[in-house]
Amino acid sequence: MSEFISHIGGLAEAGERMIERLRKKAFLPESRKGLSVRIGIAEVASLLGCSTNRIRMAEEDGRLPSPTPTTNGRRPGYSIEQILHMRKVLGASPARSPMDEPAIIAVQNFKGGVGKSTVTTHLAHYLAVQGYRVLVVDCDSQASTTTLFGFNPHFNITRDETLYPYLSIDPTQEDLRYAVKRTPWPNVDLIPSNLELFDVEYELAAAGADGQSVLTARFRKLKQGLNELARDYDVVLLDPPPALGTISLAVMQAANALLVPLAATTPDFCSTVQFLSMMDQVLQQLLAAGIAIDYSFVRLICSKFDSNDPSHALVRAFMEQTFGPALLPVPILESAEISHAAIRMMSVYELAKPIGTSKTHKRCRANLDEALGQVEQLIRQSWGRVAPASEAEAIYAV
Repeated sequence: MSEFISHIGGLAEAGERMIERLRKKAFLPESRKGLSVRIGIAEVASLLGCSTNRIRMAEEDGRLPSPTPTTNGRRPGYSIEQILHMRKVLGASPARSPMDEPAIIAVQNFKGGVGKSTVTTHLAHYLAVQGYRVLVVDCDSQASTTTLFGFNPHFNITRDETLYPYLSIDPTQEDLRYAVKRTPWPNVDLIPSNLELFDVEYELAAAGADGQSVLTARFRKLKQGLNELARDYDVVLLDPPPALGTISLAVMQAANALLVPLAATTPDFCSTVQFLSMMDQVLQQLLAAGIAIDYSFVRLICSKFDSNDPSHALVRAFMEQTFGPALLPVPILESAEISHAAIRMMSVYELAKPIGTSKTHKRCRANLDEALGQVEQLIRQSWGRVAPASEAEAIYAV
């Protein structure tokens, strides 16, 4: 038996070494991802809801720095940091007001392989492009989201940099600020995870055997810690484990909105139905224990949808009939561009240029913008707002 255990350990170590090789090959020499994406003036104007002429005028009168032309004399694209500055100067920030409650969204499903971490990462980067301040909290010890953000959970992240020191039975941290890490995105921060975060599950399960008071205290503690951190952000995205455990329960209670990704296959559909049934029972028990649960929205989003697969279309029809308006109308399409970006431990929004064909990249990006834009609108609705009007709509409105 020990020989088999040793063999499994060897496989794990070989896998970790390969991940580190891929990471070093994909990232900059300092082993951190850089954000080299640039956005053209036409797309920036669309993001800001103004005309390109308004941007040029602001550059001419000195309110915005004039861009340095490229070597061939062409106008360069703008970095995310430059666009955030432009939003401030031109009054085009979508940030919530101090009276608006930050959106704390759990991206949850107990079925693995539905693209939970991919959805979380792409949603974070989509919201960043739109100008929101985002915090991503990786609550899953498998740490897929941490990896997509450019950290190797095995080599770069210690247990003391995860949620563990805050949630453990013998906590060493009083708030969560110790765990917040900067990312290459100027308006996206991350609380990472690694395998050792699973120790919290063992500790809390053992404590729960002697009574529920410790569990209840940890549920409330995570919510309190996230609420304190959320004051500095517009949106907090939680990526919990794909299983019903103490951390998943704590995340459910800490969130004020729920997004459920599911793939268009019969097993995923059936599993999600079971997840919703189990979640209903758990929430009822939490409410009975005096733990408040209040979601501004609960939505399902179909991920990894292949529009050319008749079986996917059939299962999606089942979803529409079953879930009605709770299912977001635009699915996230299966795309080689998402897969290619994932190999590089990136999201599509981080690609400086297409990996596949330009047509494939544009189609993928347009779909992601539309699908994830649905979530943005739910967030804005929870703040009592609708989509901001463009400059043209404001001028020519009747």
